[in-house]
Amino acid sequence: MSERDEDAALVRRVQAGDRRAFDALVRKYQQKILQLIMRYVHDPEAAQDVAQEAFIKAYRGLKGFRGDSAFYTWLYRIAINAAKNYLASKARKVPDSDVETSDAELMEGADSMRDQGTPERELLSDEIKRTVLRAVEELPEDLRTAITLREVEGMSYDQIAEAMGCPIGTVRSRIFRAREAIDRHLEPLLRESARRGGKKAESQA
Repeated sequence: MSERDEDAALVRRVQAGDRRAFDALVRKYQQKILQLIMRYVHDPEAAQDVAQEAFIKAYRGLKGFRGDSAFYTWLYRIAINAAKNYLASKARKVPDSDVETSDAELMEGADSMRDQGTPERELLSDEIKRTVLRAVEELPEDLRTAITLREVEGMSYDQIAEAMGCPIGTVRSRIFRAREAIDRHLEPLLRESARRGGKKAESQA
């Protein structure tokens, strides 16, 4: 049985009045949802409250859940909305980026630039992380959300389409444009790295 089928079975039990089945869903996803919310709400105690609110809303809304999307995709949307509502209630600006520095390593292009073993490469790796993060922050919200769901959350294109409420073709286009924009930011670093590598090879010849 797939994870989606397992979740669907638990959801049906909840809808039939089995509260323990919902407790099982909470245990399964509470850490993941908390980590998601903390990308918006940086106060750990407040993030816990928002996560609890998200699960309460999910529990109340499960009666109307028809299984058109995966349970986690549905729960993800609820958690994001709960985090944004919390920030709005506190008159705080929603973060421009869902991606933290540690997540930047997952973005396409970073792996090909990383080479451990020399101080120069380690410095370059740090610069790449900052560059990718900055590139993601500058993306329009729709592109930023799509690339984050794909590269950080590891969602499939179908799941992203469900989460964002748009056709899968639109998701593919947004991710392509996001990666293209990130690559444009990385291109000067790639050229500089190649130039330095060429000069070093010449000096050693």
